Amino acid sequence: MAVWARQVPRWCCLLNTTRAVEFPRRLRSCGSTAQACREFAPLAVLPAGKEVVLWRLQAYRRVSVGSCSPSDSAKDGSFSPPESNLPSPIKQEEAKAEALPDLNAKLLNEGWDDIPPSSALEEISEEEAVQIIAEPLLPLQSSTLRDYVDHSETLAKLVHLGVDLSQVEKRQKAGQLLLTLDFEKDIKKILLFLKDVGVEDNQLGPFLTKNPYILGEDLEALETRVAYLKSKKFGKSEIAQMVSRAPYLLLFSVERLDNRLGFFKNELGLSVKKTKDLVIRLPRLLTGKLEPVKENLQVCQIELGFQRNEIQQIVYKTPKILTASKKRLKQTFDYLHNIMGIPHHMLTRFPQVFNSKLLRIRERHMFLVFLGRAQYDPAQPSYISLDQLVSLPDEVFCTEIAKASIQDFENFLKTL
Repeated sequence: MAVWARQVPRWCCLLNTTRAVEFPRRLRSCGSTAQACREFAPLAVLPAGKEVVLWRLQAYRRVSVGSCSPSDSAKDGSFSPPESNLPSPIKQEEAKAEALPDLNAKLLNEGWDDIPPSSALEEISEEEAVQIIAEPLLPLQSSTLRDYVDHSETLAKLVHLGVDLSQVEKRQKAGQLLLTLDFEKDIKKILLFLKDVGVEDNQLGPFLTKNPYILGEDLEALETRVAYLKSKKFGKSEIAQMVSRAPYLLLFSVERLDNRLGFFKNELGLSVKKTKDLVIRLPRLLTGKLEPVKENLQVCQIELGFQRNEIQQIVYKTPKILTASKKRLKQTFDYLHNIMGIPHHMLTRFPQVFNSKLLRIRERHMFLVFLGRAQYDPAQPSYISLDQLVSLPDEVFCTEIAKASIQDFENFLKTL
């Protein structure tokens, strides 16, 4: 509709020009019969739209080239072409005019290629407005990656891979990093590298959820760190286990990894083999802070009273004691040593007791005291090891250790 509205003024202008050129000719040919010329034009219902332009062009052409007064040949029943009734000069002029291209085709086709674009301020009908579909705008700033998933092929593919964007966006600048990366150019090569290291396909999503920063790392640097671990005699399966359980491991430079391994070897006085076994079982020792580790070592030695060789055994058997809460560590030791009477050498033999909940230890110990079976000295009959005390399920503990039913144990707990 907007295009036709712009074109009609151009057609009207051309019509006015045509009328101005041919009007003197009609005066010469028609003379005083101008009224007859006007009556010659049909008075039928006019067509609408572009058809009215064509109709007017044809009407004016008939008027301009034909004689307005009847000829002699018409009176006697014969009819000659209108052109034969015109004077010679006018015939020549009309012949030249008829040699021009047909206005029906030329005027309609003229100017279609240089139609100016629609203006943003141009008024449109309600029907056209309803048909306009506006694409949602990309937010310039947002607190969630969910607003960008529909606009980012990279985010869409990461979601399909199993990455939890709601967790990723909680990590500092991780969301901004993902929005700047191209999946084919930047991310695909990192995924292939992780699979080559040994990360399973179903682990890639959870892995990247915990450590999205690895997608921005240089591939050559990552390969260098893996090569360093191999040079330290870590096997491929061991490296895969370490990387899967400690996703941030490969973000550490070779120098930092080497310093961490040297720290645990020298601080604990462990051999190279035992140091390797230690970090394989708890690889986050290589990625976590060293201050809590140093503090726990001091607590074990100064406050809990363990000897250096005892600390080596405890840490090697139960590496988690190095990252445990100091408060929880002291409370558990106090109950085991001061309430239950477990000596240091027994705790050194069963250090896994420090990983158990204090509430579970207290409930079972008090139930055994109630039954008269709380015996933790291996030299005495009915000896109960610390391992059996904390590791067995309730049903097995009641029937095999306490020699009672699970119902008796539950009734006892209600009295506490």
